[in-house]
Amino acid sequence: MAKTKTQFVCQNCGYTSAKWLGKCPECGIWDSLVEETIATEKNRSFLQTDTKVQPTTISKVAKAPVKRLPTGIGEFDRVLGGGIVPGSLILLGGEPGIGKSTIALDVGMKIAGGGSKVLYVSGEESEAQTAMRAERLGKASDNLLIMTATDLAAILVQAENVKPQLLVIDSIQTMYNAELETAAGSVGQVRECTAKLLRFAKETGISVIIIGHVTKEGNIAGPRLLEHMVDVVLQFEGERYYAFRVLRALKNRFGSTNESGIFSMEEDGLKEILNPSGLFLEEKDDIVSGSVITAAMEGNRPILAEIQGLVARTPYGMPRRTAVGIDFNRVNMLLAVMEKRLKLDFGALDAYVCAVGGMKLKEPAVDLAIIAALYSSLRDKPISRGVMVLGEVGLTGELRRVASAQRAIKEAEKLGFKKFIVPWGSCNSTRGLPAGVEQVKTVGEALNLLFK
Repeated sequence: MAKTKTQFVCQNCGYTSAKWLGKCPECGIWDSLVEETIATEKNRSFLQTDTKVQPTTISKVAKAPVKRLPTGIGEFDRVLGGGIVPGSLILLGGEPGIGKSTIALDVGMKIAGGGSKVLYVSGEESEAQTAMRAERLGKASDNLLIMTATDLAAILVQAENVKPQLLVIDSIQTMYNAELETAAGSVGQVRECTAKLLRFAKETGISVIIIGHVTKEGNIAGPRLLEHMVDVVLQFEGERYYAFRVLRALKNRFGSTNESGIFSMEEDGLKEILNPSGLFLEEKDDIVSGSVITAAMEGNRPILAEIQGLVARTPYGMPRRTAVGIDFNRVNMLLAVMEKRLKLDFGALDAYVCAVGGMKLKEPAVDLAIIAALYSSLRDKPISRGVMVLGEVGLTGELRRVASAQRAIKEAEKLGFKKFIVPWGSCNSTRGLPAGVEQVKTVGEALNLLFK
């Protein structure tokens, strides 16, 4: 009998070694290498290959147009580029409790309601529990089949018998391949199970959605190779204490990665947000200082958001700096710009900055809004209603051009905004823009317009 070959695999990054190591040389994690059996398949490629395969031209292949499978959820289709491509492998990742299983089951129900057959396999819930979730989302069609299983071989046998248009695996960390002796969820199991699903999708033309958990660092659990194997990587983000959810495409072989889907978590499941800006803009009876409206790009779509700043005298020896929904280091940098260029002293003052509604603003175009909110709170001077502020701030106090300024202005105009302060050169053409657009070159000029 041939001797079983083994290797040591890091459970954090997937690094392999012929011998055990105390510390992974790739990611630096201690005691993360676990012995795993090497799969003994003759064909080690992810896709089934045939020596008789002949090359062909793109024109011949393109004669057969690919018809996407619409999910019935507009925001989901937007991110995918118009629907699910037949035979594609989609990885849906997100933190525990964020709503991955809910949106995957909702997609399956919508597709089944449209007349296509769907097989939903759960390795974490019983069939009764899955049915309870489905009832909360709405009436399920008989085209939706549910199954509780973790043996991938048995799942693929049932999928070949049922022949669905869509197969949903919830989650990939619960699946196991009997050819490996390691436990489900290990790096080797996740890699081999994904490889089998990839081969199954390409050979049968059945689309597959696999749900993957993420680590505390925000990365999808398992080897980094996993993201390279699949066709589409979707990231489901949001604060679990807020209703706001964002679906982003980190990788998409069949469409753009610049689109995003906006959802709201309700009692009866996830709902599409057709007007995301209204979700983050709340009407206030009184105008208070420290509140500024800006615009952030979610994919190709501008979303108006409120930034609040608070400046207060510190009771401690060291002033506090707190940022929620905004990069902490960027807030510190902007405070330094205000001290150097605007001659403001924050040495004895606490500074707090928050993006309202649980939104995470990552782009530099919100810099000017952060400075305006802090300045408004410092001087206790509120900003008038109907004003939108947008611009990236440099270390010298200059404002840098924002490419998406015109789209943001048009979005704000729809919501009743009358005045817009943007960097100089952001609007190449004033045709079609409202009269209240003010283009400025420095932070000082922008603040003079806001508080004159």
